[in-house]
Amino acid sequence: MAYIPGGGTPAVGAAPVGSQYCVCKVELSVSGQNLLDRDVTSKSDPFCVLFTENNGRWMEYDRTETAINNLNPAFSKKFVLDYHFEEVQKLKFALFDQDKSSTQLDEHDFLGQFSCSLGTIVSSKKITRPLLLMNDKPAGKGQITIAAQELSDNQVVTLSLAGRKLDKKDLFGKSDPFLEFYKPGDDGKWMLVHRTEVIKYTLDPVWKPFTVPLVSLCDGDLEKPIQVMCYDYDNDGGHDFIGEFQTSVSQMCEARDGVPLEFECINPKKQRKKKNYKNSGIIILRSCKINRDYSFLDYILGGCQLMFTVGIDFTASNGNPLDPSSLHYINPMGTNEYLSAIWAVGQIIQDYDSDKMFPALGFGAQLPPDWKVSHEFAINFNPTNPFCSGVDGIAQAYSACLPHIRFYGPTNFSPIVNHVARFAAQATQQQTATSLQASGEPGLETSCGCKAINPVVTEPSPTSVLEVGRWTPGVVVELKRLLDNLDSAWSGRGAQDLLAEAGHMVQYFILLIITDGVISDMEETRHAVVQASKLPMSIIIVGVGNADFAAMEFLDGDSRTLRSHTGEEAARDIVQFVPFREFRNTENEAHFRMASTSGLAAPPCSWRCL
Repeated sequence: MAYIPGGGTPAVGAAPVGSQYCVCKVELSVSGQNLLDRDVTSKSDPFCVLFTENNGRWMEYDRTETAINNLNPAFSKKFVLDYHFEEVQKLKFALFDQDKSSTQLDEHDFLGQFSCSLGTIVSSKKITRPLLLMNDKPAGKGQITIAAQELSDNQVVTLSLAGRKLDKKDLFGKSDPFLEFYKPGDDGKWMLVHRTEVIKYTLDPVWKPFTVPLVSLCDGDLEKPIQVMCYDYDNDGGHDFIGEFQTSVSQMCEARDGVPLEFECINPKKQRKKKNYKNSGIIILRSCKINRDYSFLDYILGGCQLMFTVGIDFTASNGNPLDPSSLHYINPMGTNEYLSAIWAVGQIIQDYDSDKMFPALGFGAQLPPDWKVSHEFAINFNPTNPFCSGVDGIAQAYSACLPHIRFYGPTNFSPIVNHVARFAAQATQQQTATSLQASGEPGLETSCGCKAINPVVTEPSPTSVLEVGRWTPGVVVELKRLLDNLDSAWSGRGAQDLLAEAGHMVQYFILLIITDGVISDMEETRHAVVQASKLPMSIIIVGVGNADFAAMEFLDGDSRTLRSHTGEEAARDIVQFVPFREFRNTENEAHFRMASTSGLAAPPCSWRCL
């Protein structure tokens, strides 16, 4: 029978520890300015109510305290929400003048309201907007200010462990040891934090280094006790207890490369029974490193902008757009699968682009006046300015261009992939001259063993990306590596602080390709994607209709590393493929948004080890 600290038994089939989700806690601070005065003999006594949208209905989420006699309140009560990057989370802030002790809002005077998405607030860090009455007229000169702050400790702990002379537990072999890490829960019971892999047939195991969030390991308390259990793995689940020891993150941090810590692995039962018992082996902590793991939100708050481009398939296989069977046919409701995909993905992205001007390109069509086929044309027919104003602008340009083009072919992706990649490369070249003038401290090492470049870039890099014309030195991959491994001089400082000091914002390119069929230029597209993988760029491919999308799955390198026809491997997986047919009904719209944007949850983190 396995020995469990505190007498508990670990749950069979428990969920993997350390799973990553695209969610974090965000704290919203609210203040008001120049609010309407609804009281006759005094000023208004305002309080703010936050509503969230759920299935088209506004539901009260929380409310602040009441500020007595104050037309310019700064509320101390904060709103704390789960922030999901892949969702459009609609919020409404309504202010009321408290007149009675009733909790019913219709018992209080209405002072004005403001609605937006949570992403809008997060991307701006702080917004000030006018308050509106129910009839959408201004609520006098009233304004509301909302500020966002992430509530998470972005520190992670990386541990490297080994064992020596562990007890032999198998009758016809040695042992198959693994470790489990526990922390005390609020109820006083030990809570499983991490389990290592099993090392087969050895009494001297060496486990792979692993990383866990500091909050997960010790709730951010470096002195909190951590229980480490060592077991011999058995196929039947009745793992044999080898021994245990207690430590803390503070103690483990004494371990450094070349100066390991050793812990005696003690079996209390054996210790009580055997007078000459010493230990059941030694657990060696080779190194313990605390680094910072900056989230997507850190980069957004630090000024990261998502640069969104749409590529639309106008090949003949889509059918005549005037025919109701065509994928480009706009139904009486004013939509089709192409428009649905544009709206679903675009609504997520547009909150993180300051000017909300998006290039929209088409491919596979013949264009007037000479009717030559093009695989890279502006759907607004303005090649010098292909930008559309917001997602609605893309939809309008798309609808307007349909009568003026001839659907043709073939289905070539590489021109549009290369088009977006050129912008990233151009931005890189634009800042290289400035980067070459900078200098910094060399040789910071990342948790993955890569050598980070200087705090300011000193050589050209294909992974750099700056907004053309206004960015100062700062290459995303180098910046990310630095943020992971800042020395003590930078300790405790946020990503946004570093970005602000550098005087620039990070830019990440998103290409949405909507298509109905098989890629015609597969070799060229593979090569284009492999080259683009070196840049801060992601590609979302949405397949509409019922065609065979095996080629799209091939580009989405979830199961294998994508290679070009020359054999060159992609530096990272930058393609996310989603078949729209699996999300056609409205009940699955949120799932479609989640699936199509799931690969974007962590920019610019995903290329940190290039």
